Amino acid sequence: MSFSFFKALRPKTPQEVVKTIKDSLMALDTKTVVEVKALEKALEEVEKNFVTLRCMLCGDGEVEPNMDQVSQLALEVCKEDVPALMIQKLPNLGWEARKDLVHCWSILLKQKVDSRYCSVEYIENHFEFLDFLVVCYDNKEIALNCGLMLRECIKFPTLANKRFEFSLTAQNVNGSCECFPGKEENNNSLSLSSCDQGLSVSILTITQSLKWLLQYILESASFELFFKFVESPNFDVASDAFSTFKDLLTKHCTVVAEYLTAHYDECLLANLKALLSQFFDLYEKLLTSSNYVTRRQSLKLLSEFLLEPPSSHIMKRYILEVRYLKVMMTLLKDSSKNIQIAAFDIFKVFVANPSKPREVKMILAKNHEKLLELLLNLSAGKGAEDEEFEDEKELIIKEIDRLSRLSNHHP
Repeated sequence: MSFSFFKALRPKTPQEVVKTIKDSLMALDTKTVVEVKALEKALEEVEKNFVTLRCMLCGDGEVEPNMDQVSQLALEVCKEDVPALMIQKLPNLGWEARKDLVHCWSILLKQKVDSRYCSVEYIENHFEFLDFLVVCYDNKEIALNCGLMLRECIKFPTLANKRFEFSLTAQNVNGSCECFPGKEENNNSLSLSSCDQGLSVSILTITQSLKWLLQYILESASFELFFKFVESPNFDVASDAFSTFKDLLTKHCTVVAEYLTAHYDECLLANLKALLSQFFDLYEKLLTSSNYVTRRQSLKLLSEFLLEPPSSHIMKRYILEVRYLKVMMTLLKDSSKNIQIAAFDIFKVFVANPSKPREVKMILAKNHEKLLELLLNLSAGKGAEDEEFEDEKELIIKEIDRLSRLSNHHP
């Protein structure tokens, strides 16, 4: 009969795994590493611990994860402030450890514990981490990892279609939001005053938390950095930053539209036109970029965003501005046919608007000859789509011609 002098190692509990990860990440502190002269060993320990965490969260390919353990891991990770360490130490980690960290981040964010997304709630109380992830696009070594983590934060669907009134506030000097709706200091309870009492508290909490994540990024000064990162000379960084930028604007169109509309109205009341058009002024730099890819992607994204039903109020305001019309007219002359077609999709809304401002009418009438020449030479060339395009183009040409004749009769 065979036997062994060695007992099988007892599997670590979720509490032990989280403590081990926390300790190994803290061991990467510069002073500690210098003292023990073991940076390489410390990094190997972190990598090994994240492999363990990943296996516990999603299984090892042969054994399915224990969901009770997964729930306990999610709770312990937040309780021990491990997400903060994960973000702070990300630049210090090797490629494999960063890959596993991002995978674990994704799973933890999606993990429900008693109908609560505890990791989302954790970030809700530490919004500054989102700023850090955005700024890290400046570090090409971890830019793609941070991009993935950001997109995980903003990809959750809104779980209730109930409209929630945001308590929008002016940004402070550092660009951070001074207050958040329904949240009291040192109190995680949420106000139900503006919502149906019939909604469960858990669903409402999730819905508001997800909206706060997106709203914070939109209001943060770091949001402006996306206009810089999407034009990064590093193609991978620029592409990833644009993917995140696109998700910010299109994953929750209603939230973005509410945010921009509220700020638009606030600016009108305060007579601060520069602040009113801050977003579109920054966006104009992308549309007029010397980089073809930037122009094409940003124009396509703008079209997708403005033409979404939740953004109708934004569209109506956008087409009142002459400077944005001029940008579209310039793009109609672009050397790329793809950009010309995409510009036409927005330009036609300016022209078809039944309530065009006088300034818009004057610009269209003044430039009618050049515009008609451009439009007559513009063709989609895609079969059935081409017929629809030609019909739209004909209507736009007729409207521009009508404005020109009216201008001649009433100079």
